[in-house]
Amino acid sequence: MGFGDLKAPSGLKVLNDFLADRSYIEGLPGVKKPLGQYGPAGVGDSTTTVVQKAAADDDDDDEVDLFGSDDEEDAEAARLKEERVAAYAARKANKPTLIAKSSILLDVKPWDDETDMAKLEECVRSIQMDGLVWGQSKLVPVGYGIKKLQINCVVEDDKVGTDILEEHITAFEDFVQSMDVAAFNKI
Repeated sequence: MGFGDLKAPSGLKVLNDFLADRSYIEGLPGVKKPLGQYGPAGVGDSTTTVVQKAAADDDDDDEVDLFGSDDEEDAEAARLKEERVAAYAARKANKPTLIAKSSILLDVKPWDDETDMAKLEECVRSIQMDGLVWGQSKLVPVGYGIKKLQINCVVEDDKVGTDILEEHITAFEDFVQSMDVAAFNKI
């Protein structure tokens, strides 16, 4: 193995061909070999060349294919994935579904100061629906002796909406002038 005489055109051609697909000649830094041992196989000692070719062929077989696939491992991975997906689906099926609820603070305004506010509150609380729970209430002064009813309720979002509540509350025309949503909070 070796480049031959680098002063001769044939030696330079061998060196040039050798470096065409490499960026260095060989080896580890600080480790020196005799000059005749550097270079491609086929130039220099024939016994050394055969031994080095055999070693190079063995090195190619030892390479590990990191991205290759093994059918046995793939089958095992697929089985493991199916087990995990089934376990996740079972846990999810046993978990109770979350019901979306909201807390709504309503301002119910009477017609005037002569409106019976106790009767107005009674009318509002008489509205019963699936997914509606009435909470605390209070009378809040508006001005000129008029008070509005401020009442809290908790609703299930899928069953009761603010438009349905407004329809039912404003249906008591003798007591209710209007209704507003003062606060709306998701629970």
